[in-house]
This record gives sequence, C-alpha cells and structure tokens, in this order.
Amino acid sequence: MSLTATPPVLLGNSPAMELMRVDIESAARTNAKVLITGETGVGKEVVARLIHEQGTRNRQTFVAVNCSGIPETLLASELFGHARGSFTGAFRDKIGLVRQADRGTLFLDELGEMSLAMQAVLLRFTETGEIQPVGVDAPAGRTDVRLITATNRDLRAQIAVGAFREDLYYRLNVIEIRVPPLRDRGPDVLELFRHYLQQACDVHRLGSQELTREAEQVLLDYEWPGNVRELRNITERLALRDSNQPITASDLALDLRSARVGGRETASSVVSVPDAESPTVQRLWDGLIAGGDFWTLVYRPFKTHEIIRAELLALVDRGLQHTRGSYRALVKLFNMPPSDYKRFHAFLYQQSCNLPVTPYREGTAGLPNGAPSDRDLARSG
Repeated sequence: MSLTATPPVLLGNSPAMELMRVDIESAARTNAKVLITGETGVGKEVVARLIHEQGTRNRQTFVAVNCSGIPETLLASELFGHARGSFTGAFRDKIGLVRQADRGTLFLDELGEMSLAMQAVLLRFTETGEIQPVGVDAPAGRTDVRLITATNRDLRAQIAVGAFREDLYYRLNVIEIRVPPLRDRGPDVLELFRHYLQQACDVHRLGSQELTREAEQVLLDYEWPGNVRELRNITERLALRDSNQPITASDLALDLRSARVGGRETASSVVSVPDAESPTVQRLWDGLIAGGDFWTLVYRPFKTHEIIRAELLALVDRGLQHTRGSYRALVKLFNMPPSDYKRFHAFLYQQSCNLPVTPYREGTAGLPNGAPSDRDLARSG
C-alpha cells in the first residue's frame, strides 16, 4: 500500500496513448468511480494517479492498496480499520486506509483477486459510504473518497463463473479506461526503453548507453508479455553491465527469452506451445503431487512472470490427462479446496488456458511421459 508517490509520468505518443490521455482528462473532470483494466505491468496505477493529480482532489491524499498483496483475513482490517482485541494481534484501535483517504482518492489495485466475501463488504461501502471497523457492531461514521479500481482480469468472465459480483461490477464501472498493452504501442517501446535505461544509469551513476539499429528492431519485434514492468527490469539489468559499447541485439537476447537474434524468427513470431517435458513443468508437477497447493506453487510465480503461459498451459494439459477432462478433479489434484473451483476456472479462462475437455474425455489425448503412479495420485487427494 502507498500513501505517497513520485509524480506520475505517462510516456509515449502512439495513437493508443493519445486516446487514453483524453479518457484520463475526461475522468479527472468528475468524481465518478473509475475502473481501469489492462494486462499486468501496463501502468494502471500511473493512470489512477494521473486522474487524481488532474482532478479536484489533487491536494488531498492518494491511497493505493494492492488487494492481492494483503492476506484475505487482514484486508477488511487494512481498509476499514479494527477495534482493539477484535482478533489476535489487534493490540490497539486502527482507523484504516479508507478513512486516511477521506476527501481524497482510494485506489484498489488487483480488484479481481478479492474474495466474494470481501466483495460484499466493498459493495456495502460503495452504496452507503459507511465505515464499519472489524470488531465493531455498528458503522463508525462515513467517509468521502473517490474510488478508483483496477484489474488485469476479465471481470465479465469472472461474473459468468460466479467469481465476481455483477452488482459490484456495475457499481464500480461508471467510467472504464483500458490501458493498452506495450505490444500495441509501436514506437513508444523505444521511447520508454531509452527513458528507463537513462533513469537506471542515473540511479547507479553509470554512463549513458545507446542502442544499435538491430537492437531497436528486436525491441520492436518483442511481444512484451510483462509490459512496461518487464521493460523497466530489463533496462536496469542492461545498465548494470556498465559498458562503453552500444547495446546490441545479442545483448538483448540474453534477456528476451523468446527472441531469436541473428535468425529469421523473432519474439513476435514465436508460438508458445505446451511442453510437458520442460524441467519447469516437471518441477511444478512434482511439487503438486507432493502436496503443494496450486495458488502458492504455480499461481504466485506466474503472476511475477517466473512461469510463462506455455508452462501453465502444459501443466493444465498434463493434469487433464489424469483427470480425464474433469476440472473439478483437477482442483483436487492440484490440492485446492472444492470451493476454489470457480476462482480456478476464472483464472484459466482469463489466461486462455481453459482447454476443451472432449479430447481428454474421449481418451484421444495420451497420458504424458513420467506420469505419477496411482499411489501418487491417491496421496495427492
């Protein structure tokens, strides 16, 4: 969570960004609720901060909360406060972040990660403005905040499988702003890369670095699955090489796993396909069979880009081989409670990893090599 921030910067002059600037200016003229959507790492919080800075509440507090970064049991307390003694560790009263944002802006990031129970609490707040701290039997006053939320999930898909409340969706989605992925922003990639590369060089007190033409082309061809966040990480790693030589296509190839430098294939033409034989997939599979739960072992690394979509897809494929196409049995196999079925299915749908079940049920897809024994599967249940 964050109560302070450096001034937000929105770089790029592509048509997509010019349209988004118009949307931001339009939203800033009102106090209506805003839902910001877009892939992970595109800069949704930057958009939220710009709406706040350009609006009438810009002299008041901007409070940012990452809903996925706070344990479910503590989220209500963090937002609405708690009374002393209301739970273990509550040694004193706490006012909560909603009250700290009074007359300012409250930004809830990763909204799609919020449980149905917490969604119900948030819905009540959006309808009444009343604050009811944890451990208190009645509302303890009201607050006036502008609510901006953000998600990288398809909330309509989550509504369809019962993982997100439809009434809350329409309550929060008064104005929707979609942040374009980096791959749709054309030459903005080079402007962003040079900006963050120079920023990294300045922070580490290193000399400026240039790009060769071939390196520029690699950057333009790359799909950028991690978007601006991925780009910033790469620029910092390149800055730390502290070289007087220009950055070449070969230098970039060390960081852009999918780029094939020197050949005909570039990142944009690489097709991700399931690879059940990869060491990563085998490691994840072994961990799940040994009793590890999906959310810890697979979901978290996927969200931080330690696991790529092809590996997630391969893992789902391998699991469906064993459950004969049953997603409910897959939930059990991956050590999740039955109540997680809707959340799991919504996650796969959002990542386009919800494979059709017919080939598995008809037995037309063979079992993968290295499959565990029936004893292993029994242990996993």
